[in-house]
Amino acid sequence: MAKLTTALPLAAAALDSQSGLPLYRQLYDSLRRGILDGRLRPGARLPSTRELASVLSVSRNTVMNAFEQLLAEGYLEGHVGSGTFVTRSLPEDTLHARRGAAAVAARGPQGRRQAAATAATAPSALSRRGEGLARVQASSAGAWGAARPFRPGTPALDEFPFEVWGRLAARHWRQPPAELLGYGDPAGHLPLREAIATYLGTARAVRCEPAQVIVTAGAQQALDLAARLLIDPGDHVWIEDPGYLGARAALSGAGARLVPVPVDEEGLDVSAGAARAPRARLVYVSPSHQYPLGVTMSLARRLQLLEWAERAGAWVLEDDYDSEYRYAGRPLAAMQGLDRGGRVIYLGTFSKVLFPALRLGYVVVPEGLAAAFANARGVLSRFSPSVDQAVLAEFIEEGHFARHIRRTRSLYAARQAALVEAVRRELDGLLEVAPDEAGIHLVGWLKEGSDDRAASQAAARLGVDAQPLSAFTLEHKRRPGLLLGYAGYDERRLRDAARRLAAALKQ
Repeated sequence: MAKLTTALPLAAAALDSQSGLPLYRQLYDSLRRGILDGRLRPGARLPSTRELASVLSVSRNTVMNAFEQLLAEGYLEGHVGSGTFVTRSLPEDTLHARRGAAAVAARGPQGRRQAAATAATAPSALSRRGEGLARVQASSAGAWGAARPFRPGTPALDEFPFEVWGRLAARHWRQPPAELLGYGDPAGHLPLREAIATYLGTARAVRCEPAQVIVTAGAQQALDLAARLLIDPGDHVWIEDPGYLGARAALSGAGARLVPVPVDEEGLDVSAGAARAPRARLVYVSPSHQYPLGVTMSLARRLQLLEWAERAGAWVLEDDYDSEYRYAGRPLAAMQGLDRGGRVIYLGTFSKVLFPALRLGYVVVPEGLAAAFANARGVLSRFSPSVDQAVLAEFIEEGHFARHIRRTRSLYAARQAALVEAVRRELDGLLEVAPDEAGIHLVGWLKEGSDDRAASQAAARLGVDAQPLSAFTLEHKRRPGLLLGYAGYDERRLRDAARRLAAALKQ
C-alpha cells in the first residue's frame, strides 16, 4: 500500500459522484494538479489502474481514461512490466512555479522586474476553451490515412463510381459558371440543399424545407456549430456512454459539463439521464444505430426523450451517421420526424456513404434557428467548396446516389456475413460476434475480465485496427470488446485480418 499513499489522497479529494463533471475528468484534474504543484514528484510510481479503481470505488475504465489522457499529454510515462510513473522530464522550476513566485517576491522590486520582463517574452497561455480543444480527441489515435481492417467508419472506396463522379466534375470545370467560382452561400449551394431535403423526406421521414438544411464540412462541423450555438460553458449535456468520440470532443471543447448516460438494449436510458441532470441543456443521441454498440432506440424511448426535451426546454442532437445501411426491411424513420416541439437538430454526413475526404455533411435545424446556423457557418469557415457541392447535387438528382446506396447495401451485407464467418472460424473461444441488421461495423466481445486495450494494441502490432470498446466509455462499465469495421474491406482482407487478430489474441 506504500505506493498509494501519495496518489490516493490526490485522487480521492476531487471525486464527487454528484458533480456533473465525469469522474474520469475529476480524477484527471486532480492528478494533473498534483503533478504540476509538485505533490507528485517526477519519477513517482502510480498505483495500477485496477488497484486505484478498487480503492476509489470507481470503474477501471474511469481510471484508465484519466491515465490515458495524462499519458497522451506527457504528464505520465509507462514502462512495460514496470508500471506508470510521473514523467521525469518536467523541469523543477516549472513544476514549482508557486514556490518560484514566492522567491521572486522575496527578492524585492528588482526580482519582480526581472520576472515581469521574462513573462513579457513568454508565449501567451491558451484560453480555457483553447485548453479544452487542445485536450480532447475527436477520433482514436491514428484514425487517418489509408485504412487497415477493421477500422470502423470506412466505406467501400473500391466500389465508388469514380467514372461517374469524374464525368460530373469535368462537366462543371470545363465551363464553370461564375456563381460557383465566387463566394458561396454559407448555408450551402441551393440545389444541393434542395436535393438533401427531398432525399431526407423520402428516405428518412425527416420533415424539412431546403431553408432548414445547412451544408457543413462533415458531421463534425455540424456538431461544433450546434455546440457553439446551443450551449454555454458549464451547461449540462447528456451523452451516450459508451458513445461517439467526435461528439464528446465537440461538446467538451465548447465547455459543456458532460453527463454520461448508460445505453441498454433500448438505447439511451432517458430516465437515468433525467435523474442525474434534469436541467440538461442538450442531449446527444444516435437512435437509429447507436455508436458504438449498434442498438436501435425503441419508439417508447424516442417518445420519452422528446417529451422530456420539450418539458425541460432542451435540445436533442440526432446523429444519423449510417442509417442508409439496414439489411432487414426499410431504413428506420428518423426521430426528427416525430418531433412536434422543434427540439431536434438532425445531423447527417456523406463520409460513410461516399468517401470521407469529400468533407460534406449537413445539419437540419428548426426554422427559427436556420438564420443563426447559416450565419455562424459563414463566420467559422465561410462556405464549403461550391463545385464539389454542385457535383454532389447532380450525383443525387440523376439517381447515382440512390443506385450507389442500393449496390453498397447488398455488398456490405455480404461483407458482414463474411466477417461473422471468419470470426467464428478463426477466433472461436477468443471473440464472440453476432450479425447485426444495420450499420457498417460489429462489436466483437472478449471474455469477461479481458483487457480490450491490450488486445487492441497487440492487434495493431500485427496490422489490424480493432479499436477497444472501453475507449468509448466514460463511466459505465461494460464487457470488454473490439470494434470490427467491415464495409471498406473485401472478403479476402477480412479473412486475413481475422487470422491476424486471432494470432494477436493468442499472444
